[in-house]
Amino acid sequence: MGSTFEIAVLAGDGIGAEVTPSALVVASEAMAAAGGPKLVLNAQPAGAAHFQHTGSALPEETLRACEAADAIYLGAMGLPDVRYPDGTEITPQIALRIHFDLYAGLRPTRAIPGVPATLADPEAGRIDFALVRESTEGLFASYGKGEVEGDRARDTQVITREATLRVSRFAFDLAVQRGARGDGASGAAVTLVDKANVFASFAFMRRVFDEVAAGYPAVTPHHLYVDAAALAFVTKPWTFDVIVTENMFGDILSDLAAGLVGGMGYAPSADIGDRHAVFQPAHGSAPDIMGTGRANPTAAILSAALMLDWLGQRHGMTAATDAAMLINRAVDAAFADGGLRTAEHGGSAGVREVTDHVLDHLRQSTTPSVSTPAAPPLL
Repeated sequence: MGSTFEIAVLAGDGIGAEVTPSALVVASEAMAAAGGPKLVLNAQPAGAAHFQHTGSALPEETLRACEAADAIYLGAMGLPDVRYPDGTEITPQIALRIHFDLYAGLRPTRAIPGVPATLADPEAGRIDFALVRESTEGLFASYGKGEVEGDRARDTQVITREATLRVSRFAFDLAVQRGARGDGASGAAVTLVDKANVFASFAFMRRVFDEVAAGYPAVTPHHLYVDAAALAFVTKPWTFDVIVTENMFGDILSDLAAGLVGGMGYAPSADIGDRHAVFQPAHGSAPDIMGTGRANPTAAILSAALMLDWLGQRHGMTAATDAAMLINRAVDAAFADGGLRTAEHGGSAGVREVTDHVLDHLRQSTTPSVSTPAAPPLL
């Protein structure tokens, strides 16, 4: 890494191509304002539309560009009517997780001031937790390997010691980091969500988790069955700090978590490994609103902030982590007075309005003397 960060950009399908430029314009301005390296954007084809035209969802040249990049940014992948011959959807994002061994699926969940709350309890304004989804095995170990024999179909769950060790350590390290930053509504804690009372694989996962917990005396470990966790998500979600869980449970609970803070349009995500990471809004390609300008770019913008924070931590660069903080503060300020209302909450603010408000607040929070050139268009 020199004076630039190279970002492989896979805008993908549907509204992915609309929210991705917004996110990267904001990220580029924030980096410039914080005195960080320039972001060099390398747009690459991938996704369902590309598969429809070429027969390849993730071309080899795209994969090579991702390997060479400092970080990978995705918009959204998949279209409901474009599928593989076996009926499954086009999911290059899963292929990237597998190829780069991105074992920690990070789904931050935070109430944004001014965004309508789903829960009536006033404590809902304190929601601030991070869900970590083990992303390489669990029930998803059957991806592409499921068996259908006559009237019976089978998918097999796999949980290994190695995968559980590393994702548990990631979760505990994250809790330590959040505690140092003052993030979260409660003290540093990690909750393992499982179904250890029924399945031997989850009982095994719990034992390994407990081994890791013993090495973090400053972090409080908890256990919670997945059904109880779903209940707690809608009764007292502000009590969580970091949650770690199996792949499928994480897939389901992360969407529920997004619903607590305004919906998928406010849900950023990252898939992180030891050397590479992919950042993307947690929402889908939403082809029903493609081209209308109604898409909410907030999740994409917050995902770009996650990317800058990861780059800053990975390279020991305070300017990048500062840029991420500037973005988060600008998003909060943009929505704080309640006047900016996106389509999912009955408003009319879409890609342009949200992006402009965030950029305005970003510029107001930085010194006038800093030149903050926008990122070049991707498409």
